[in-house]
Amino acid sequence: MEHVTKYIEENKDRFLEELFELIRIPSISSESEHKNDMLKAAEKWRSFILAAGADKAEVMPTEGNPVVYGEKLIDPAKPTVIVYGHYDVMPVDPIEEWKSEPFEPEVREGLIYARGADDDKGQAFMHAKAFELMMKTGTLPCNVKFMIEGEEEIGSPSLVKFCEEHKELLKGDIILVSDTGMIAQDIPSITTGLRGLAYVQVEVTGPNRDLHSGLFGGAVANPINILAKMIASLQDDDNRITIPGFYDDVLEVSAEERAEMAKAPFDEEAYKKAIDVAALHGEKGYSTIERTGIRPSLDVNGIWGGYTGEGAKTVIPSKAYAKISMRLVPDQDHRKIAELFQKHFESIAPKSVKVKVEALHGGYPYVSPTDMTAYRAASKAYEKTFGKKPVPVRSGGSIPIISTFEKVLGIKSILMGFGLESDAIHSPNENYPLFNFYKGIETIPYFYKYFVEMTEKR
Repeated sequence: MEHVTKYIEENKDRFLEELFELIRIPSISSESEHKNDMLKAAEKWRSFILAAGADKAEVMPTEGNPVVYGEKLIDPAKPTVIVYGHYDVMPVDPIEEWKSEPFEPEVREGLIYARGADDDKGQAFMHAKAFELMMKTGTLPCNVKFMIEGEEEIGSPSLVKFCEEHKELLKGDIILVSDTGMIAQDIPSITTGLRGLAYVQVEVTGPNRDLHSGLFGGAVANPINILAKMIASLQDDDNRITIPGFYDDVLEVSAEERAEMAKAPFDEEAYKKAIDVAALHGEKGYSTIERTGIRPSLDVNGIWGGYTGEGAKTVIPSKAYAKISMRLVPDQDHRKIAELFQKHFESIAPKSVKVKVEALHGGYPYVSPTDMTAYRAASKAYEKTFGKKPVPVRSGGSIPIISTFEKVLGIKSILMGFGLESDAIHSPNENYPLFNFYKGIETIPYFYKYFVEMTEKR
């Protein structure tokens, strides 16, 4: 398949500029002022899918942001690959930490810097270009359907119903996703597991208005002080979560599987250096890879209240807030965990404050078997382009909709990620290496080739 590298080389500059067109649209799903940008991003995706050679592509409405659906059906007897991705991105705050404009992509030292460069515009766009490559070179071996949504970063609230209402349209054999990472540029890997997510917001209310901290200090409970103590109590000295029942459904991984996980390359010193910390931190008795792959976690994602402006304003605030995420593992149910959290958080609140807990969104964990045809095809594709067999890894991240695909559509997913830990997704200065972008476009057609060959041999 020499035509693969030749086509990429001849079109690489155009590929990059088209990706930049997509990135320049500030499609932040969590901020209502970007509603029109969501529509622009969806339309841009539709145009790219059509230009790549799809028979049809349309922007389909949902209760939230639209889904872009496209298809190329060459033979009903052939397998069907469904490409899933998302066009929405995370907010850019804190904006002052960006070294360039978040939505004006720049290439510096071989890296594309922009919000969405990796997650997930850069990675999803590889599939559009790989599809174009196969169409233009006459090498597409099966049917392809695209399903690109605009709400992944807020938990895909509209996609479940979309899948339920369009089961016939979304019939397929495998869902192909690039929204994960690999160990290093010279160590390819396939993500075989994702953690689930339970995401909540808490509100602690004390007095009915902000109070003078001199006149009332020491006599009235300060909601921020109370909230800080409550949050601190959610983990013990061994960094184990203290919510009663939290670990009841955790699927314990065998000693044999833990031994296999330990064989994955991991440089602790490089890991610490990359994020500028002197020591690592986590649940006692588990390695860093295990803590992010097979163990649940709890983290405060934001906390606020009172006066945070310039200078001093001596008040006891009326309210304090926090956003808290709990990453889950098989067989934890995000709804049950959210209920356990609420019950516990309310129970530890002193009578001097009122507590409100709101579950914002969640998703189930997912495990992708290494013995399925799609995994073997993906492994062979990576081996072809990288020259070495990929390592199976469990990711600490979550893509809540992936488990839903299996429940609603009855289709497994294969997670062929090309991102790196250093890509700073969700953070200022998000980036994506040009090497990975082009390598993804090179590798994906081989997945199609091997998947079809292996499927038809069965």
